[in-house]
Amino acid sequence: MANQTSKPVCVVVGVGPGNGAAFARRFASEGYRIALLARHTEFTMELAAKLDGARAYACDATDAASVERTFAAIRQDLGDVDVLVYNPGVGVWANVEDITAEAFETSWRTNVLGALLTSKQVIPAMKKNKRGSIVFIGATASRRGGARTAAFAPAKAAQKSLAESMARHLWSSGVHVALIILDGVVDTPATRKMMPDKPDNFFIKPDDIADNVVRLTRQKPSAWSFEIEARPFGEVW
Repeated sequence: MANQTSKPVCVVVGVGPGNGAAFARRFASEGYRIALLARHTEFTMELAAKLDGARAYACDATDAASVERTFAAIRQDLGDVDVLVYNPGVGVWANVEDITAEAFETSWRTNVLGALLTSKQVIPAMKKNKRGSIVFIGATASRRGGARTAAFAPAKAAQKSLAESMARHLWSSGVHVALIILDGVVDTPATRKMMPDKPDNFFIKPDDIADNVVRLTRQKPSAWSFEIEARPFGEVW
């Protein structure tokens, strides 16, 4: 068993070259040991090699057995989890006539079921230790259903409701559950390629979102935030 008193542990679920990598780098710079979770490990293994105390784990967050195996390995390798950041988000853009049942279910499983399964793995130790943070990365789609968000909006709305229910249940135990609503397009190589004419202030910077996540974990219990918004200056709202 890893020495659980040496460094805190942060698990980032859904690590890619955008937000997930930024979260991992930011918490590593704060002295955390990092567990990088993704379905495939090509990218996360390269990232882990660059971060002190980081490990990559192959995990399908929508599969209960995969989640259970992965978190058992994390506890064995790194110790109890202090911070869980749930980042996966499947955006399937289609209206109610065009969306398939499979795509609808995939969106729900990724945004909601995975959030539940991974949270249940860290809650017991957090309650025992009377401290911990669980941060969900949400979206403004959770507040309204656009014509082409027939799958994404219901899934993100359910994720928000789950997070709120968890907060009401866990805050009194010292576990800070919070939600960051992203209102805008995250700055990644893929989005830049899709939107080459957009100015810098149109995009949300992953490193800046990571700063917000870290700030949430530092808040004092008497003034915890449940929901914060993150939007770039160029976003219309």
